[in-house]
Amino acid sequence: MPAIPVSFSSTDAQAPTEKTAFTILAIISVCHLLNDMMQTLLSAIYPLLQSNYGLNFTQIGLITLTFQGTGSILQPMVGFYIDRNPRPYSLAAGMGLTLVGLALFSQAGSFATLLLAAALVGTGSSVFHPESSRVARMASGGRHGLAQSLFQVGGNAGAALGPLLAALIVFRHGQTSVAWFSVAALLAIYLLIKVGHWYKGQGLLRLKSPPPGNESRVVSLPRGRVALTLVLLLVLLFSKFFYMASMGSYYIFYLMDKFHLPVQSAQLYLFVFYGAVAVGTISGGPLGDRFGRRVVIWISILGALPFTLALPYVDLFWTGLLSVVIGVIFASAFPAIVVYAQELLPNRVGAVSGMSFGFAFGMAGIGAALLGHLADRTSLAYVYHLCSFLPAIGLLAIFLPDLETESRRRKRLDS
Repeated sequence: MPAIPVSFSSTDAQAPTEKTAFTILAIISVCHLLNDMMQTLLSAIYPLLQSNYGLNFTQIGLITLTFQGTGSILQPMVGFYIDRNPRPYSLAAGMGLTLVGLALFSQAGSFATLLLAAALVGTGSSVFHPESSRVARMASGGRHGLAQSLFQVGGNAGAALGPLLAALIVFRHGQTSVAWFSVAALLAIYLLIKVGHWYKGQGLLRLKSPPPGNESRVVSLPRGRVALTLVLLLVLLFSKFFYMASMGSYYIFYLMDKFHLPVQSAQLYLFVFYGAVAVGTISGGPLGDRFGRRVVIWISILGALPFTLALPYVDLFWTGLLSVVIGVIFASAFPAIVVYAQELLPNRVGAVSGMSFGFAFGMAGIGAALLGHLADRTSLAYVYHLCSFLPAIGLLAIFLPDLETESRRRKRLDS
C-alpha cells in the first residue's frame, strides 16, 4: 500500500532552522482576537435577540448553525484552494465580509436578516481561519506548536472579550451599537493588508523553500493509517467542540436559569470561561513541541472528564471554578490537534487547517442547533448532564500513532 510522508517536528522548539517572525505572529494573533471578538459578541447578545425577536432556543441554535455551518462548509474548500493558488490579500477581503455582516446584524429587522448576517460573518471566518493558520506556520521558523498557540490564543482572548463588551456596550445601548464594532473590522483589514505584503514578499518564499533538515523528520505511513488517524482526530474534535457549543451558546442561559443570575453577571462568567480557554490554548502548542502532540491530545480531552461530570451537580461558586478548569484543559487540545494533522500531511497545510477549523465550526454549529432543540424539549440542566460524558471519547486518543516513535523507527530502517 502506498505510503504518505509525515513530517515530525518534536525538536522544532529546540532547533528552529529559520528565524521565527514574531512580528507577523503578533499581528495575525491580534487580528484573530478582533475576528473572534466580533463573533462571540454576536453569541453573547443572544438574550437581547431573544427578547427583541421572540426567539426560542431552536431559533438561537439556527443562528449559530448558519454562522458555524457556513464556515464549516467553506473552510476546507478555501484551504484546498489556497494550497494551489496562494492569495496574500485574501485575509483582508474575508474580513471585509465580516464587516458587512456586522453592519447588517446591527440593523436586522427580521429573523431571516439575522441568518443572512450570520452567514456573511461565517463566510469571512471561512477565509480567515485556514489562511491565517497557514501564515502562522510560515512565520513559525520551525516552532510550529508555539506559532499555532500564539495564533489561536488571540482568538480565545477575543472570544473572552466578546461577552464582556456585550455587557458593557450592547446591552446598554441596544442592538444598533453592534455597528460600532465595525471599527475593529476596519483595523483588522488594515493589519491584514500589512500581513499580505509580508506574505507576498517572504511567506511564499518560505513555502517554496522549506527549512533545510526537515527531511530528517519525515516518516511514511500507509495511506489507510493516515486516513484512520484523520478520522480519529475528527472524532476527538467532535467531542471537544460539541461540549464547547454547550458553553458558548447556552452557558449564559444555564446560569440565569439555575442560579437566577442577571444577564450581565452571567456574561461575566462566560468571559472568565473564555479567559481560561485562552490560557489553555497558549499552553497547548508549546507543550506539544516539548512532550509530543499525542500526549497533549490525550490529556487535554480525557482529562476534562472528571470536571465535566461534576459540573451539573455543584453550586454557583464551584460552577465558575470548574468551568475555568474545563476551559484550560479542553483548550490545550486544539493547537496540538492542528499541528499533529499538519504533520500527517505536510504538503497540504491549507487543506488540513481548513478541514480542522471547518470541522470545528461545523460541530459547534450542529451542536448548538441540536442542543438548543433538546433544551426546548427537555431543559438546559438535562443538556449539561448529557454533555458531561462527551470527554470520555478522549479514550480514542490511545489509537493515534506516536509520530516520535515512528520517526525513530524510520531512521533505524534507513540506517
